[in-house]
Amino acid sequence: MRKYLLLAMFATSIGAVAQTETSGRSLYHAEATKYNALDHTKLKVSLNFEKKELYGEEWLTASPYYYPTDSLVLDAQAMIIHNVNLSDKKGNKGASLNYKYENDKLTIRLNKTYQQGEKYTIYIKYTAQPEKVGKAGSEAITDAKGLYFINSNKEDKNRPIQVWSQGETKANSCWFPTIDETNQKSTQEIYVTVPEQFITLSNGVLSSSKKDGKGFRTDYWVMNKKHAPYLFFLGVGEYVEIKDKPWRGKVPISYFVEKEYADVAKRIFGKTAEMMEFYSKRLDYDYPWQKYHQITAQEYVSGAMENTTAVLHSSMAQQDAEALNDQNIWEATIAHELFHHWFGDLVTAESWANLTVNESFANYSEYLWFEYKYGKDYADYHLNRDIVGYKNSGSFEKDLVRFNYKEREDMFDAVSYNKGGGILHMLRNYLGDKAFFEGISKYLKKNQYGTGEAHQLRLILEEVSGKDLNWFFNQWYFNHGHVIMTPKVTYDNTRKEAVLEITQDASLPFQFPLEVDIYDGGKYIRKEVWVSAKPKNEFRFAVSPNYDLINVDPRGLIIGDEATYKTSQQYLFQYKNAKDYRSRNQAVEYAINTGNTDILILALKDSFFRLRIKAIQGLRQDRMNEWAPMVENLANNDPENLVKAAAITQLSRIGDVKYKPLFEKSVKIPSRSIKVAAATALVILDPSLAGQYVDIIDLKKLNGEQFMFFLPYILKNKNEKYLPALLDKVIYYPLYPEEYQAPIKEGFVWLMSTDDTELTKKVAKTLGNVFGWVSEEQKKLLHKVAEDGVKIKEDLLKKNPNSESIKAQIELLKNIKW
Repeated sequence: MRKYLLLAMFATSIGAVAQTETSGRSLYHAEATKYNALDHTKLKVSLNFEKKELYGEEWLTASPYYYPTDSLVLDAQAMIIHNVNLSDKKGNKGASLNYKYENDKLTIRLNKTYQQGEKYTIYIKYTAQPEKVGKAGSEAITDAKGLYFINSNKEDKNRPIQVWSQGETKANSCWFPTIDETNQKSTQEIYVTVPEQFITLSNGVLSSSKKDGKGFRTDYWVMNKKHAPYLFFLGVGEYVEIKDKPWRGKVPISYFVEKEYADVAKRIFGKTAEMMEFYSKRLDYDYPWQKYHQITAQEYVSGAMENTTAVLHSSMAQQDAEALNDQNIWEATIAHELFHHWFGDLVTAESWANLTVNESFANYSEYLWFEYKYGKDYADYHLNRDIVGYKNSGSFEKDLVRFNYKEREDMFDAVSYNKGGGILHMLRNYLGDKAFFEGISKYLKKNQYGTGEAHQLRLILEEVSGKDLNWFFNQWYFNHGHVIMTPKVTYDNTRKEAVLEITQDASLPFQFPLEVDIYDGGKYIRKEVWVSAKPKNEFRFAVSPNYDLINVDPRGLIIGDEATYKTSQQYLFQYKNAKDYRSRNQAVEYAINTGNTDILILALKDSFFRLRIKAIQGLRQDRMNEWAPMVENLANNDPENLVKAAAITQLSRIGDVKYKPLFEKSVKIPSRSIKVAAATALVILDPSLAGQYVDIIDLKKLNGEQFMFFLPYILKNKNEKYLPALLDKVIYYPLYPEEYQAPIKEGFVWLMSTDDTELTKKVAKTLGNVFGWVSEEQKKLLHKVAEDGVKIKEDLLKKNPNSESIKAQIELLKNIKW
């Protein structure tokens, strides 16, 4: 995934007590105890679109894991259990069984005491009521009801009907009873009956599809390889299936999208087969499943989900041709979810505490793909963004493997993803490619169709490499924080040596290998030193008194903060001579922070387009006569649309009418980013043109600065077609700089003054989703937004006292899931 513990019945409560006694901690989430082991799950389901319910029959085959048992405890959330029976091998319903259903747990008394390995099959007839699931979501997964009916009564004629499931972390038990734990594995078969105009998608292969002659069809999906219950998937709805060439001619690949995206589906997802081939070879383990299908979902509660062979993507994956002409913003996610089919689906984290063996690997797979497809600069740029995201997330105190999380979803954070990916990158570079990839391949083969944890990964990498890795895992997996170092370079004239002093945060020193690049008299050498876990380390290098540069961690392998220690001339030298992305980027960032135009002008010609963009954006007004012609040339001729757009935006700030022909030409280019930049530039030159260009751009793609140039026209025009795009900007009006707040709030008042339940739902949902990501002060401001919205709706109700829709909207705003 791109991501309320209920203690019930005797078995679970015993496990909870044992955990507390064993750990000695007040909060410790151990791997779930396996009293019974799932073997096979057979489902027959149909959907009530009006009531948003699922009617199901289940045949669940299990056996005692080790100790004899006469009972089975299943997770079954917000269900009506109609009957429970023993079933024979042919699936025939047998004797009824005693059961107890409370607190979302179904406890079944078996007909006898079963021994280890002795299988039994239980039949359960039930009604799933996902709308009655009384659990909140989290920052990573914003809802937890398991099964979602989207526009199921066709309230909005312009939107498709969709039904889709979301099982992670423990929500598939909202639509079928199961042991909803990561360390359970089951094969499956699902019969799903739907109106025949809908497609269905589930795990495994479509074995048969039969119409009943009455407008309904039953599809039969079979998954003959075991996987975890949270990876089971059910998708139904109005989609177009786009078939791609099978991988290696035998593994089917399809993309299920809304009909308006059928023509671009292969542009969005079309690198899937190449990714499958690359990962299969890199891991020395061929893609292990029967098919690979991907489907999109409106109102999805996260980014994407790696359901085995049936990946679910947010509708954000669906981009039009103009956006795709700039970049495919979803490519990293597509790679991420595919890689989960090895790390997560094939070998599953044995507990949520060990989520790193799922998500850190999937995060790092993005680096691997970009490195292979687009080169090391691109991959290093992507990883650098991830590490910056981790450092900005306020997660310094969190261990990578942690059993003391408060809620399961807390694990889906910038530590498990961003930092975990960076840690794997360090580990790869420490061990070397051969040992690293041989080790993780062996980890997969040894644990296939089972579970894994960080210690298993360590032991296998030690076995392969012959190196002890306890020091690495203890500080990066089982501890928190990152390296905080202050380098200092002096020169010892007596010994003709440069002295590099590395000072660390004394409260949390790390040990690590550190690369040091030395430039001296036209010669270059890279050396590696070992930094010990102590506050201060010293290293000496024989160089001439006029050496050019000593550059620490040139590739950016170390996760941490490095204090500035170089002179302006040394950063200029570094940009001119260093080959690695990290070193060039570091020099460009220094230039932006200090106004060093020399470096920025050089970077306008950088070989990597992201650094050209950064240099363009960092330019200031000084030496404009020197850089403006270069930027104009980029706006006209750069091969990357994103660079052209950045150049146009920079030129627009000059406010010179001589660039108007360039802007007018650019606004006709079929590129989302260029159109937005050029249209904004034209409106800056002449605000009266806002009405001419507002409808040829995507208002949602405007940044805050660009949006403000179009806002006066939108507020004057007050065409309600702009409200959906306006919503994403104006509901944050207290967070804008003070000079922007008045017009932004005017837009908010207009938004809230409309009698539109769908827009109000989106306001409430958006405010609730963003709440977990902001500071305490900002949380107070978001509460004020909701309160202001209620007041505006109440004033609207006074004018329309009998309006049930306005009353419902008020309740939506009063009951936001903060």
